[in-house]
Amino acid sequence: MVKKQLIMEKALELFGKQGFNATSVQQITDDCGISKGAFYLSFKSKDELILALIDQFTEQSIADFDYIVKNTNKNQLLCEFYKTSYHYFRQHADFAKTLIKEAFAFNDEDLITKLRHFDKLLEKLILTMIERVYEETVTSSKYDLLYCIKSFMGMYNDLILFCNIELDMDTLIQSLVEKTNLIAENMTIPFMTEQHLKLLDYGMDEEITEKELINILKQKIAEIEGIEESIEKESLILLHQNLLESNLSPAIVKGLLENIRSQPNYAWIAYLLRNYYEL
Repeated sequence: MVKKQLIMEKALELFGKQGFNATSVQQITDDCGISKGAFYLSFKSKDELILALIDQFTEQSIADFDYIVKNTNKNQLLCEFYKTSYHYFRQHADFAKTLIKEAFAFNDEDLITKLRHFDKLLEKLILTMIERVYEETVTSSKYDLLYCIKSFMGMYNDLILFCNIELDMDTLIQSLVEKTNLIAENMTIPFMTEQHLKLLDYGMDEEITEKELINILKQKIAEIEGIEESIEKESLILLHQNLLESNLSPAIVKGLLENIRSQPNYAWIAYLLRNYYEL
């Protein structure tokens, strides 16, 4: 395992159990079996590590949602979307609780910007889902429906994270799908418009360039230089070469992206490339 990823995995466990403030760099390095010097080769500070974990946490969820929205049969899409949302938060419940309780104590502009960016990406994916599921039947109400779905996700995630009771997840998801359908089919007084959303875009509509993608892939490949060969490593190298030479078919590119998309360290680049190639 790449040392940087090992540090992130151990820190994720410690932050989830103890919180950000109560966890020291020394504890993280002890758990990893490395020196402090090795830690600081990967991260300049504990705060930088926390931001990297938040990046991974949000990027992995966006990448998963994107894949589901674009690859799931529309009749099952709402169900799979809600299921993924709640499964992800249950899987990372301890870290998510720490993030909710302590993140804004940093008062870090970069963190606030990252979370806003995540929110806008999520909104775009929910809109795409709404358009796939309901097509033209919700043309005038899709922005209100977007806010309803986001509200459902937030409210029920709180129930999952902060209520110490066993939840029947199948019933919860079925209930949310029913609620969403009822709102979509019966809304008569829409309020939200596309203009409202544009006013809240925070200037984050910039598309990533080919040059930026090449640099991101180059950095990922550099991180795994020297480790044993793997299907993920080979896929990253081929994807990097394809950006430089465009010598692979869309089907092969899609297969290479499948090889890396489920790995937390590569999910974000898979998401970026999937959108770049419109796959």
